[in-house]
Amino acid sequence: MSTRAGFVALIGEPNAGKSTLLNRMVGAKVSIVTHKVQTTRARIRGVAMEGDAQIVFVDTPGLFQPRRRLDRAMVAAAWGGAGDADVIVLMVEAHRGITDGVTRILETLAEVGQGRTVALAINKIDRVPSEALLGLTKDLNETYDFAETFLISAERGHGTDDLRKWLATQLPEGPWLYPEDQIADLPMRMIAAEMTREKLTLRLHQELPYQMTVETEAWEDRKDGSARIEQVIYVVRDGHKGIVLGHKGETVKAVGKAAREELETFLGRKVHLFLQVRVRPNWLEESERYSQMGLDFKDGN
Repeated sequence: MSTRAGFVALIGEPNAGKSTLLNRMVGAKVSIVTHKVQTTRARIRGVAMEGDAQIVFVDTPGLFQPRRRLDRAMVAAAWGGAGDADVIVLMVEAHRGITDGVTRILETLAEVGQGRTVALAINKIDRVPSEALLGLTKDLNETYDFAETFLISAERGHGTDDLRKWLATQLPEGPWLYPEDQIADLPMRMIAAEMTREKLTLRLHQELPYQMTVETEAWEDRKDGSARIEQVIYVVRDGHKGIVLGHKGETVKAVGKAAREELETFLGRKVHLFLQVRVRPNWLEESERYSQMGLDFKDGN
């Protein structure tokens, strides 16, 4: 039997469930999942096997109206991921339907999707009655000629097996792109930084998480099998540093503990995690920070 391999880009508005679907497809947590929008910044690739096919999922940043340089770079990364993929899956939230954001995405898809297989995945189907789903499916397919439509719940797993099996049949024949046991092509340093950023995002509120980034500054594999990891949390103002640290350092300690525990589970070994908080007022305008996030600084122009 011949093998298949290719790239599947997950696109949609912020909070459409792309990261949740990616993690379910891969069978492990490789992408940030929070209740806050715009938490995925880079194009994160997760690798899933389905029979003789290797599906490389690309979890893209949510598509929205960009306001700042970081926003513009994130949106460019999302469309770049779609433009490079063999198959595009547009995710739409069942309970929100065809929003202005979805309409804008469909307009751009008319160009980006040309010559590509584009599928529709209506997510969070447990939130609406079946008759509403039928109406939404009809309306979306009248707007765009989707190759296939799937009704899913990425969180609960409903319909996701059918989607994965179908995607496997749509990929070109060819050798696998990654070793069979590899689940992501992000460097472990970036995965570790993303895990810490997720814990910060879940714990903090309002605007701060979007003006904050985490970088893994040092990683040492020790003789006893453990890993010593040093990370820096960059914020733009002194006041933000105080919020991240918390009263007597309680917030950053709790974040460090939660991130360390998740890293130990992910790596299957003991982790010594050390966090520092540094104020860099202009990190949003520094090309090096964008490179660390897997984004192109020039795309923010």
